[in-house]
Amino acid sequence: MKVLNVAEKPSVAKAVATILSRNQGLRVREGRSRYNKLFEFNYSIRGQHCQMVVTSVIGHLMELEFEDRFRKWHSCDPAHLYHAPVRKFVPEDKLDIKRTLEEEARKCQWLVLWLDCDREGENIAFEVLEVCAQVNRHIDVWRARFSALIDREIHESVQNLVRPNQLFADAVDVRQEIDLRIGASFTRFQTMLLRDAFVLDFAADDRNLVLSYGPCQFPTLGFVVERYWEIQSHEPEEFWTINCSHKSDEGTSTFNWMRAHLFDYTCAVIIYEMCIQEPTATVTKVRQQEKLKYPPHPLNTIELEKRASRYFHMSSEHTMKVAEDLYQTGFISYPRTETDYFSERTDLHGIVQEQLGHPIWGSYAQRLLDPGAGLWRNPSNGGHDDKAHPPIHPTKFSAGESGWSQDHQRLYELVVRHFLACVSQPAVGAETIVEIDIAGESFSSSGRVIIAKNYLDVYRFESWGGSMIPTYVFGQQFIPTTLTLDSGVTRPPPLLSEADLLNCMDKAGIGTDATMHDHIKKLLDRFYATKDSNTRFSPTNLGEALVMGYDDMGYELWKPYLRSMMECDMKAVSIGTKRRNEVLTTCLEQMKACFLDARLNKVKLLEAMALFFERSNRSSGDEQHEVGDVVRQCTLCQESDMVLRRKPDGNFMVGCLGYPQCRNVVWLPGSISEAAITTISCNHCTPGPVYKIQFKFRRLEIPPNYNIDHLGCVCGCDEILRQLTEICGTGSRICSTVPAARGRGSNASSTNAQRSNTRQTACIHCSQTGHSSNDCPSRVPRSRNSQSHRTNMPSGESSIPCNVCGTPCILRTANTENNRGRKFYSCQSQECNFFVWEDSLNSSSGGRSAQPATARSSASNPSRRGGRGRGDRGRGRQSGARTSDTTFVSATGDPVSGRRCFVCGDPSHFANVCPNRGM
Repeated sequence: MKVLNVAEKPSVAKAVATILSRNQGLRVREGRSRYNKLFEFNYSIRGQHCQMVVTSVIGHLMELEFEDRFRKWHSCDPAHLYHAPVRKFVPEDKLDIKRTLEEEARKCQWLVLWLDCDREGENIAFEVLEVCAQVNRHIDVWRARFSALIDREIHESVQNLVRPNQLFADAVDVRQEIDLRIGASFTRFQTMLLRDAFVLDFAADDRNLVLSYGPCQFPTLGFVVERYWEIQSHEPEEFWTINCSHKSDEGTSTFNWMRAHLFDYTCAVIIYEMCIQEPTATVTKVRQQEKLKYPPHPLNTIELEKRASRYFHMSSEHTMKVAEDLYQTGFISYPRTETDYFSERTDLHGIVQEQLGHPIWGSYAQRLLDPGAGLWRNPSNGGHDDKAHPPIHPTKFSAGESGWSQDHQRLYELVVRHFLACVSQPAVGAETIVEIDIAGESFSSSGRVIIAKNYLDVYRFESWGGSMIPTYVFGQQFIPTTLTLDSGVTRPPPLLSEADLLNCMDKAGIGTDATMHDHIKKLLDRFYATKDSNTRFSPTNLGEALVMGYDDMGYELWKPYLRSMMECDMKAVSIGTKRRNEVLTTCLEQMKACFLDARLNKVKLLEAMALFFERSNRSSGDEQHEVGDVVRQCTLCQESDMVLRRKPDGNFMVGCLGYPQCRNVVWLPGSISEAAITTISCNHCTPGPVYKIQFKFRRLEIPPNYNIDHLGCVCGCDEILRQLTEICGTGSRICSTVPAARGRGSNASSTNAQRSNTRQTACIHCSQTGHSSNDCPSRVPRSRNSQSHRTNMPSGESSIPCNVCGTPCILRTANTENNRGRKFYSCQSQECNFFVWEDSLNSSSGGRSAQPATARSSASNPSRRGGRGRGDRGRGRQSGARTSDTTFVSATGDPVSGRRCFVCGDPSHFANVCPNRGM
């Protein structure tokens, strides 16, 4: 039978193959990946002869990501990431490993998974299983459970194979999906809102800075900030205490006031004066008792990280890296474990026996194994068991390897000494407590002497301080040597050390033993916190501002409670008391509600950032990418959503989130005061869904026969909205020449680029877009006499005759944004609507007669024909039966039949730019 064995790392694969083959008949060949070799040898499993093939992956074989449509930051509203489709796939850099597994799985009958025996390892096991089962659905899948890369463990595990645990893998899938969706949504929101709005001088390239949010990372930051705020808000307060000492032939005793201290100076002085007046001390109690100092519980991951930080000032990240090295070379057991007690099956004496030859602690190990010494004690039960691995303990003797660094030596020594200590008797001491009375005030002193050090002999990292005090008997009286009233000041707690931070995370259930150090590292990498030489953490301005912003919003995303609940739910999935989909749905609904609230209250985040950072005067990317409510999917790039947004000038537009790659936009009337997306879909526009918008117009800026409230569709089917766009214009537009839009193929790109260029190139005759100068519909033969017939009116105004009806056309001045101050002639007749710019009389354009035009749509919407240049409000009629009765001049000066300013009645401008507006 041929058996494919898959380990989590190349080094583990090599160790497993070497142990099982006993380094005899071991053949090595290359796989598709040059880092993941294959080892072949013969072996017998439960009496059955097997041809073993051992290879490896490198951690997770697959990644969880959103589908391509949602991966770009501006492709969708971040709120959609809570339900956007995700997929698990093998990334490009691991395809060679996948091919190796597929090739070998086709030829094998069994698959044995040698992944780490925790939830994460179980999840990787199912990733490998999925790849192999796709090419060989009949392959028999087994799981090897081991805790150390030593002969005894490896041989025992391969003879006692079990089935993979689907529940463990499901718990990791839940965590991955929750973290992906929450992290991506909040990270995009924070980054797009804040990065360009402030000068973040701590980053070399703040344009590419990512202000990340992690469901575990942020509560971890919360612990740091909360302690920092506690220190900052501390107000020192003076207190007073009475100190007493007594010196005798046997030594000096210091007695502490039982009241500890008083904050009222007058009270303290009165009591002190009473003591001075009657200074005789009377011994009221003498208590002698035996005290025990117990050894630590067996070592788990969190304790290893905390003690390495406390004893050696090693970071948790570095501690885990060194521990992983020691594990992979077989010197310690698996370093990621929550278990802190040994099962009855563990050969504790055998582990101690391996340390007999050590030059430093070998003699102590010998005493432990000597029954006459009475030093042995079965280790205590810490009460934690992850059902996967035993506590961390030494698995192989070493007096120091040549390739080890000082940290490798230290960590190995800590593991060995800790194990020897936890199987030792506690230290024994004799403690004496003496209480005295002076003028009715009680004082106490204590002294301790160590009778038997026991485990303290080997565990040099701990001590048991104490001092001897003179002998006192009940009723004894004496005069104190000193009796003083001393003052002091209350002090704030210290900054959190790394050991303190790990302890906070452990108690709150933030992260797992395998991930806590990663969350701490991210705080430093993301500039949210700093760590000093004493491994104490302080928040940076950025970290404090983010926590402050969310705190001001009124809910505590930075507190550990929410994540702690999630971790409990994931644990429930791993033991089968909750279903995977149930936990996913509950957590994501809860966090989506938080996200939507945070976005509504984003001003709080901006205000908090403004306390620490200067506002940036550069163009904010958020102006273009600020997410609004989704109207539909963009029909131009077909990758991003079209959303309703409010421009800086207050006007509304519907634009593509794929800006600047895609500049698809629908300009809306400038007379809109309010706009909100509804859940009503348009039945006419495809592809759907296309959501209608509830508009509210300013009454003075629309004709009186239009309602100020209108439920409309912006995608071309709404005649009323189209008419109001042409009547009222679209306000100022912030846009530039549109580059070739992204399409699905080269032809699409070419076509879109052509359309874009056609729309954006302005005609030299009428200043409109959508046609070339040669095809300008307003270009008519110039009147031969228009130049020579320029005359002055009796009032002194310049005029020219209309080339249609001959009526004198007086010189007027445009009052629109694009042409303010530009002179033009227009006919006063209500029939011909002649119009010409004064500065074009010497050009080839001449005058023109404006014919009644049909309504034209926005040039920025590719689904519509025709186009207009910037600021052109267009021409059109309210209905087919309506006739023109006045001349109305648009932003470019084009005459529009039957239209005039609805504020002052002047046909030379629109209502939204009327100088009399608001008067």
